Amino acid sequence: MTKTYTLKGLNCASCAAKIERSVRALEGINAVTLNPVTAILNVEFSDKLAGQITKLIEDIVRRYEPDVEVVASSENKSSHVATNDTRLRIIRLIAGATVFAAAIIIETFFAAKLLAWISSAIFTVAYLILGANIILRALKKIIRGQFFDENFLMSVATIGAFIIGKYPEAVAVMLFYQIGEFFQEMAVNKSKKSISALMNIRPDYANLLRGSEETKVDPNSVNIGEIIIVKPGEKIPLDGEVVEGEAMLDTSALTGESVPRKAKLKDTVLSGCINLNGVLIIKVTKTFGHSTVAKIIDLVENASSKKAPTENFITTFCRYYTPVVVGLAALIAVAPPLLGYGDWADWVHRGLVFLVISCPCALVISIPLGFFGGIGGASRKGVLVKGSNYLEALNALDIVVFDKTGTLTKGVFKVTGIQTAGNCTEEELLEFAAKAESFSNHPIALSILKAYSDYDREIDKSELSEYSEVSGHGVSVRANGKTILVGSHKLMAANNISFAETQEVGTKVYVAIDNLFAGSIVISDEIKQDSKAAIAALKAHGIRKTVMLTGDNQQIAAAIAKELNLDECHAGLLPHEKVEKVEQLLLQKQPKGKLAFVGDGINDAPVLARADVGIAMGGLGSDAAIEAADAVLMTDEPAKLVDAISVASFTKRVVWQNIVFALGIKGLFLILGALGVASMWEAVFADVGVALLAILNASRVIKGA
Repeated sequence: MTKTYTLKGLNCASCAAKIERSVRALEGINAVTLNPVTAILNVEFSDKLAGQITKLIEDIVRRYEPDVEVVASSENKSSHVATNDTRLRIIRLIAGATVFAAAIIIETFFAAKLLAWISSAIFTVAYLILGANIILRALKKIIRGQFFDENFLMSVATIGAFIIGKYPEAVAVMLFYQIGEFFQEMAVNKSKKSISALMNIRPDYANLLRGSEETKVDPNSVNIGEIIIVKPGEKIPLDGEVVEGEAMLDTSALTGESVPRKAKLKDTVLSGCINLNGVLIIKVTKTFGHSTVAKIIDLVENASSKKAPTENFITTFCRYYTPVVVGLAALIAVAPPLLGYGDWADWVHRGLVFLVISCPCALVISIPLGFFGGIGGASRKGVLVKGSNYLEALNALDIVVFDKTGTLTKGVFKVTGIQTAGNCTEEELLEFAAKAESFSNHPIALSILKAYSDYDREIDKSELSEYSEVSGHGVSVRANGKTILVGSHKLMAANNISFAETQEVGTKVYVAIDNLFAGSIVISDEIKQDSKAAIAALKAHGIRKTVMLTGDNQQIAAAIAKELNLDECHAGLLPHEKVEKVEQLLLQKQPKGKLAFVGDGINDAPVLARADVGIAMGGLGSDAAIEAADAVLMTDEPAKLVDAISVASFTKRVVWQNIVFALGIKGLFLILGALGVASMWEAVFADVGVALLAILNASRVIKGA
């Protein structure tokens, strides 16, 4: 069983990691993920916990964050509490800052002995206004056996500063810490809203047509086969097929493409697109839970369940970092004066400064925020990445393997060459071939009929007779007293017809009239417009090897590989042989390199699952391929893979900027604090200032990806 919870009021990323670990340690828990950015907890558990899972989670959350509310996803609660909390925080900040300023003025301009106790009392009032809630939270956690979070560190540091008479510094730390936390929360919330806006594609309703009556209903209540109406300006609520009407669709929310696309009779339309004009009547082909929009929302919201190695490293690092620095702070405060170096007040002050600096908030929140923003930014470009681990893996691609049909080529057969023999013209040759193929639905037959229709001519089937199909060879038909043979070279050989082999690349269809060779037609699968540019761009990004795997024949595969400048191609492969070939290629990659496979068909699902990063074509690709893949290109364009790599690269750059910046600044100030050079004023910047700057830097990923 699975369940989703929102932890309202959870702003501590370090506590989020502790909550996740504790829930995972429960007996009967199969999987758990807690996104510190969205505060969404996903839990997969055994049936025996069904009646008590919520209570167990509430107990764990209360242990680490007593004020956080656990809300099941099915519950709908108003957000007025959050608004009131924000107002209360602003009032507290203004009141505390005002009283603090008054204390500073009194201490500075009225230094008489008579007024010294007054300034101390006012500093104490300011401290209690600003820090009472932090001290209270720290005490609640200490009672539950939880130490070493930012509330504990700030409480110990500032109370210690009061004890040694550093009143202004103690109040200043609380004031600037509260201000920093306020702006930090605002920045995180703004980032959440930015990502939510990217995914604002969930339809609110569907116009259901039953008989002649139109009713607004929840998209979840619409069944397959029912008819819905989508009017101008409305979102398409469910996947379906157009049965009446034409309209231009804004597909940018799904594909990242700003150019509208036309939808007409019998076209497949996807949920999440916006109808720009016209009225569409659509027959529903998928329920809402299986629709494109539902899959996209689910993929992006739950992408945090698969964490990047960098995230896991930072989480583990911070788990041990905080207790270590608290121990060092205690050592700095106690060891030197015990050994006779300096006085107690000075070294205790240094230890307290060390404590303030040590909070790991900048790393714990900014790293997941960076990856979360990268996944959201990728989705805006029409690339769905199912986890930050796959986003990070895209930075290490060494080998990229492509399927051919439907991936590098359009998967649509087209007549690309006509060679005539004797007195037969191209139009006559196409006419003979079209007559023979007029009873077939084979893609090759349809491509010949399409080419003939370009001459604005139609086949009169009433003049055709004696139609027969020769399995694996071709077809035979009588038309206007003539016997027409259309098929492969095997059909020509079986009827002892001399014919000229064509050297053009593609599937060859030979035509004979009354046992005389009339010419040949070449059918080819068109290469996608962006395939060549995509391969070139991949190599420019440092991809060492590009490979194509296909079930097509070697001649066709080699020609396409040459045109696209691929490094290798392997043809005539069955699905299990593609898996074997990928396993061979996995042995050839660089030690830290990754192999990606890009495919679209249902027969690609096994190899998509076997690759380090499986990438599916999502627009026309099969559901099986999309389910097996780690990333989905929503427009079926190979160039989208380049966009995904660019987003991954930018995300990695920002994440490592934050790691180096946060650790570098903290390391510097820890040294300065230990040496007595940095006071608590600098310590506040090293804590909340660094955290805020790291969060603002991480938010660049959302806008710039």
